[in-house]
Amino acid sequence: QVQLVESGGGLVTDEETLRLSCVVSGRPLNSFAMGWFRQPPGEAREFVAAGNRDGSASFYSESVKGRFNISRDNAKNTATLQMNNLKPEDTAIYFCAASGYYNPGDRSERYDYWGQGTQVTVSP
Repeated sequence: QVQLVESGGGLVTDEETLRLSCVVSGRPLNSFAMGWFRQPPGEAREFVAAGNRDGSASFYSESVKGRFNISRDNAKNTATLQMNNLKPEDTAIYFCAASGYYNPGDRSERYDYWGQGTQVTVSP
């Protein structure tokens, strides 16, 4: 049984930094490509960032490009989303997701497993 557990969310102010972690259990992390999505208050879930299965490439939404960075540590079965220069519009519940595709990109339907989410709140 594959499980994803996010951590690292919290309340920060404008321009601060947070680092989200996603621990994968049940199968090795190198079985999956990993992605991050978020759901702002009252809005639909949206794509944030994704990497391919071997970690050689990454892909970001325009709204976070240059500020966020996705990475992975297969030895620790952990995927990470480093979020720098946070803005109030980044406020959302953040979800990590695991895909059996080599490079699922921003297609949420290509992700097989999802975490429960972690709240990120950025105040002005």
